[in-house]
Order: sequence, then structure tokens, then C-alpha cells
Amino acid sequence: TTENSMNRYFQTPPVVKNLIIINVLVYMATALLPVGNEIIRFCALWFGASPFGEFHSYQFVTYMFLHASLEHLFFNMFALWMFGRTLEYALGSKRFLIYYMVCGVGAALVQMGVAGLTGEFGIQLLGASGAVMGLLLAFGVLWPNSIIMLLIPPIPLKAKWFVIIYAAIELLLGWTGRDPGVAHFAHIGGMLWGLGLLYYWRRKGIIRF
Repeated sequence: TTENSMNRYFQTPPVVKNLIIINVLVYMATALLPVGNEIIRFCALWFGASPFGEFHSYQFVTYMFLHASLEHLFFNMFALWMFGRTLEYALGSKRFLIYYMVCGVGAALVQMGVAGLTGEFGIQLLGASGAVMGLLLAFGVLWPNSIIMLLIPPIPLKAKWFVIIYAAIELLLGWTGRDPGVAHFAHIGGMLWGLGLLYYWRRKGIIRF
């Protein structure tokens, strides 16, 4: 019914809500606690040798719950809330969590692979951006003609075109290296792994699009 649809729009389903809570709490811990730097040292994903941290396999999961700044946290959590709610209702909470984690781990694998090919080591990866890009991709695939209102510039754009343009920009920035402080290939990786998982589920008859 229309009333149920409105209630869903203003509610936040459990996985999205808990992911936001966890990310906020972890950021507060790194920003406020004396052990904040140690949390980043052990839980960010480190590529190769670094004086600030060392690689551990569990970091493929933990890195996506860390953020470098309040702005970094806000934009990732806003996108998680904005796109994640609709996806969690559509996929179900369990499948949504699987999708989110696969995109996050996949993003890190792609970024590490690129780092290995280019010889770029001694860097760290942190943030939910790769997983969030997977959510954006899924929204564009499942609801391609839904309208997304951009902030800058403030124009409406169909979700499918937004995803295509965003992916092209990320690929260009990653390829040219013009924005070295951002893991653009992790963003592309989250999208690619998300796309692969969606098509796998479609082949299995689990979802339709």
C-alpha cells in the first residue's frame, strides 16, 4: 500500500542501520581514543611494507569500517543510507549483507591487484567507498530509469546514466593518476564485483532485472 511504501521510505532496515552505527562508532574510536592510531595500524589494509602498519589478511574486511575524516565518513554513510535501504528491502537483509561485503572485499582485491601491477606499495586503503559503489551499481542495474537528483550541478539524471558516467570518471581518474589520494580502482572494483554477483544471482533465478 501507499502508506507502507511511505513508512519504508522513512525507515532504515536493520543491516543498513547497523552498518552505519558500526562505522560511526569505529570512527569515534579512532578519532577520540588514545589507541585510535593503533586501530588504524592494525585494521586498515596495507599494501606492502610501511612504517605505519603491516598487512594482515583480515584487513580485507576491517578496512571498510575505517574512515580518514568526518567528511569521508559522512558521504559514505549518506550514500549507504540513500541507496542501501531500497536494496535491502529488495534483496532481503541476508543477501544485502552478502552483496555489501563481497563488493567491499572485491574492491580491495582489485586495488591490490592494480598496486601489484604498478609497483605502488607502502600505501593504505580504508573506507566503505568500494562497497558503497557496489550499492550504487546495483541501484542503477535494478532500477535503471529511477531519477537521481545530482547536487552539483542540481540536475535530474536516470540512475543508469549516473552509474555509467560515474564509472567512466573513476576509470579516467584512476588511469591518469590525477587524484592519487583516492582509491579509484577500488571504486571500480566494487562495481565490477557487484555486477558479477547480480548476474550470478539472476542466472540462479534468485533475482530478476
